[in-house]
Amino acid sequence: MSKSPTSLPVEIKISTVVAISTILHSSDPLSIDAALKQMTGGVSDFFEDEFAVIDVTAIAAGNPRIDWTALAALLKKYRLNAVAVRGASAAMHDAIRASGLFLDDGASGERVREAAPVATPAPTPAPTPAPTAAPAAPAAPAASAAMIVDTPVRAGQRIYARGSDLIITAVVNNGAEIIADGSIHVYAPLHGRALAGASGNAGARIFALSMQPELVSIAGVYRTFDEGFPADLGKGPSQIRLTGDRLDILSLSSATRV
Repeated sequence: MSKSPTSLPVEIKISTVVAISTILHSSDPLSIDAALKQMTGGVSDFFEDEFAVIDVTAIAAGNPRIDWTALAALLKKYRLNAVAVRGASAAMHDAIRASGLFLDDGASGERVREAAPVATPAPTPAPTPAPTAAPAAPAAPAASAAMIVDTPVRAGQRIYARGSDLIITAVVNNGAEIIADGSIHVYAPLHGRALAGASGNAGARIFALSMQPELVSIAGVYRTFDEGFPADLGKGPSQIRLTGDRLDILSLSSATRV
């Protein structure tokens, strides 16, 4: 007699996990500690036990002997749970694995295999081709449907629109987190955190009828508002976009920019 799924001791399901890219430009623990302290402003739950991928692309060539266990413990101090390392050199791999971290190649688990060389056959006379009709134009790729949320997003709730825009027609409360690989549109007051372009899309934007967020991010570039959102822009429709490495806030009803 077969067991029902609910009687099994374990179930495996596909789940979406969002990890923060922790991009290092130094391997010095004191410098990293000071930067994280300044970044979080002493707020103990700033990262709320997020998963973190340590990106060492910028420093891998000159830092083959990083203490990965100590680095993971330092991030844990700021409630960042290191799970993998990206951009590591081959000389780092054994030490990374020994510390319990995974290697992330940045390709979402996809492996690129080089094709084997193929011998070139001797040339033969080519037959005269028969007339053929012109090929039809390729069909345009179907656009990813946006995720639409019609209910308020509560404190402690996280919504992630994977591979698409996120549209919310109700309030996003303080302590909530909304994430999209594309742009974010909130047709209501936006509080909490809003992270657009989560998969690296620098052209993504954040729109809201009333902008009062705790934190915003586009393609990993973030900005917090410890002293409050600019009052003149928070009262009306506005947008946030990435210009270079700076997040610009613009009113949708004027040319005001902050």
